[in-house]
Amino acid sequence: MKALVIGATGATGKDLVGLLLSDPAYTEVVTFVRRPSGVTHHKLAEILTDYDKLEEISGQITGDVWFSCLGTTLKTAGSKEAQYQIDYEIPARFAAIAKKNGVSRLVLLSSYGASATSRVFYSRMKGQLEEHLASLAFDQYIIFRPGLLVRKNTDRLGERLSARALNFFNSMGLMRKLRPLPTSILAEKMAKAPQIFPEGLHFVESAKIWEL
Repeated sequence: MKALVIGATGATGKDLVGLLLSDPAYTEVVTFVRRPSGVTHHKLAEILTDYDKLEEISGQITGDVWFSCLGTTLKTAGSKEAQYQIDYEIPARFAAIAKKNGVSRLVLLSSYGASATSRVFYSRMKGQLEEHLASLAFDQYIIFRPGLLVRKNTDRLGERLSARALNFFNSMGLMRKLRPLPTSILAEKMAKAPQIFPEGLHFVESAKIWEL
């Protein structure tokens, strides 16, 4: 399979690309990045991409499966409008091109609690993206909805404290659905998903990710 990846420089994306490159089921991995990652591999092709001008590289958005890991935080984006541009608009435009070019499978990294009708901005945005991509009718569409992600060597104090709190409650048998999930494990499950799921729409909620 030829895999396409957006969001390849984020924590989950980096782990995912490494796994795709080592998996013999994937014969080619194409990442769409704003700047070179420094990674070299005989199966890897990096396409330098201006996401505001996707039409310039539309001819290279071809393959068997597309992994969408693109996303940011409100703090990093600076505003809800900027976050919406990254988390919704770019994947939506990329999806339209991928579908037109015959990409038949999509694996989307979404979020726990995603719902187009949520009152929470982030959850609503993620839910709206899920629904929009579903309307494009990919043959296989797999949506991952993880809870708290644990990144290697994270410098985010809030993330570390939240993980500790959840691990404490988990040790007491509480809040198991919100068990902190290392990005390496999430990436492993995402890489495997197109090979084990049949065609159609599939939701992989936080607790079920561990079971794949």
